[in-house]
Amino acid sequence: MLTGRNREIEILNDMLQSSSSELIAVYGRRRVGKTFLIRETYRSNIVFEITGYYKGSMRDQLRNFRTQINNASSRFRTVKTPTDWFAAYKILEEYLDGLKSDKKKVVFIDEFPWIATARSKFLTAFEHFWNTYCTKRNDLVVIICGSAASFMIDKIIKNKGGLYNRLSCKIRLLPFDLNETRKFLENKHIRFGYYDIIQLYMALGGIPYYLNKIKKGQSIAQNIDRLCFENNADLAEEFDEVFASLFSNSNVHEKIVRTLSKSRKGITRNELLEQCKFDSGGAYSKSLDELIASGFVNRYLSWTGKKNSLYRLLDEYSLFFLKFIEPNRSMGKGTWLTLQTKQTFKSWSGFAFETICLKHIQQIKKELGIEKVYTIHSSWYTNNAQIDLVIDRDDRIINVCEIKLCNDVFTINKRYYQNLRNKISQFRMKTGSKKNIFLTMITTYGVAENPYSLELVTNSLTMDCLFQKVD
Repeated sequence: MLTGRNREIEILNDMLQSSSSELIAVYGRRRVGKTFLIRETYRSNIVFEITGYYKGSMRDQLRNFRTQINNASSRFRTVKTPTDWFAAYKILEEYLDGLKSDKKKVVFIDEFPWIATARSKFLTAFEHFWNTYCTKRNDLVVIICGSAASFMIDKIIKNKGGLYNRLSCKIRLLPFDLNETRKFLENKHIRFGYYDIIQLYMALGGIPYYLNKIKKGQSIAQNIDRLCFENNADLAEEFDEVFASLFSNSNVHEKIVRTLSKSRKGITRNELLEQCKFDSGGAYSKSLDELIASGFVNRYLSWTGKKNSLYRLLDEYSLFFLKFIEPNRSMGKGTWLTLQTKQTFKSWSGFAFETICLKHIQQIKKELGIEKVYTIHSSWYTNNAQIDLVIDRDDRIINVCEIKLCNDVFTINKRYYQNLRNKISQFRMKTGSKKNIFLTMITTYGVAENPYSLELVTNSLTMDCLFQKVD
């Protein structure tokens, strides 16, 4: 059963209704559910499907093509393995010519980058297939799908050759948000409260493949322990596998991710280059852009008197792996039940909740009633003050947001009250803004009413708002 993905499903269905053949590129990180989305949406329309072999040779891929065309039609049961991809596409054209149905026919090429092995001319042959055959018909939908971000972006989306300006649409599939995560678990008849779902999301993010491994009847802590820390845990080695399969030069990407994982507020492009100790900025810049396109890293503004771009690691599993799984991989069963009692967990969880809030900025804006107001959101910091989230609005309001994760109602005491007053004062003085400043608290269970909160807090948002559905 498909969960969420309403916008993507609408796009895919629109392609079936058009009066011409359509070429679609679908990309996104490994395990995010690309294949499942396409198979479920086009269940009754797929007439040919092939999935590339990871690290397979050209010969392996061509043999796979022969197997799939054999399975597709009894007319091709005796066909031999083609000698090259031009011959393979001629066989595919002959197969498609023999289909008599009037409805749209879907050709699904999954893990396209894995098939395009060096010197195979697979991409060249595909370009020829699309331009000389598919465009002459009006009943085809051809889907190119892949996890390898560098290939999909450089060779398909930014193609300057035979596919230049040929894509009907491109879909970048992102992980589930909190609302979709809750619905996904409910479809598995697993019901957790919002606080527990946030705890799960902080460790695994909204990756359907990971969420599908959650077992009914186990607590969040038990599930995380089983998946990440027990002997032969399913996700204990996932970090290395993800980066190796996504990126051709994954060492650079991994170095960037490891460096970003150590920064809470985010760092500039030049600071990141310096801390990574790369000799050249070329490979670094390309890798950083690929990490952004794949949804691992986010670029956002920092309001520090002038507006600079900061880079921050947003992938929950990567953060969790580097902080907890990697240093404790040999500890075995019960590791997470112990680790979550430590001070390091408390510190990390606060940062992880802040990251989740940044990813759900549209839900926060909706709760504030400003989803239609133009805004810029950023962080702000000086040497002695830091604000988690600043929402600068066109209606002369600035929401200065403090984000706190706790397992009960949050209480502002005298010390924290003074700290908040200092932050607001520093912000107004350093930025020189003449807009009204609204202190907005984003907490799990709300803020206790006392003289301090009544004086300072304009908006109090709870974690419930993060689970709202947004368009």
